[in-house]
Amino acid sequence: MFQQLFKSIQEKVILTPEEMELCKTFFIPKKLRKKQTLLQEGDICIYNAFVEKGILRSFSMDEKGNEHIVQFAIEGWWITDLSSFLTNSNSIYTIEALEDSELLLLTTEAREALMDKIPMFERYQRLLLQNAYIANQARINSALTETAEEKYTNLGLAYPGIVQRVPQHMIASYLGLKPETLSRVRKQINTRSSF
Repeated sequence: MFQQLFKSIQEKVILTPEEMELCKTFFIPKKLRKKQTLLQEGDICIYNAFVEKGILRSFSMDEKGNEHIVQFAIEGWWITDLSSFLTNSNSIYTIEALEDSELLLLTTEAREALMDKIPMFERYQRLLLQNAYIANQARINSALTETAEEKYTNLGLAYPGIVQRVPQHMIASYLGLKPETLSRVRKQINTRSSF
């Protein structure tokens, strides 16, 4: 159950076998069924979730009932409402499983204790936050400057295989496109690549 987590950690820092065993004691294994929520908008986010298996999405709803997907989390990724998780405030997002999923949950208290016990885990968390900030800036830049085709192409690079696992209307929502625009872009790409 911890294979993906330890792979993610070892890509950034080195833990001893003893630290890896200790690390396991801070996580809560959780299985979610497809369409089951981990977090509901308006609730306080009490978990930072690592995806061992499956895929989740984080989204908000506007006043017209339109979904706005802000993140997908595939195997090896973390997902949370960071603001709610760190400040104990109400979440503005819902987090939902798009497939049957296996997660490792970390509470705020467990996260703090784990960083105290294993200093390299604190470094790992810092590197994750640093990379998330960089990715967020790139996403904002993409939304402001890229064409629909560039957005779609870059999505495939950031989330390999996602277009086969996620409904197209959700892909469109994540990219800030209308479903018919995404359909047109996909058709143009497929027409060019068939030559």
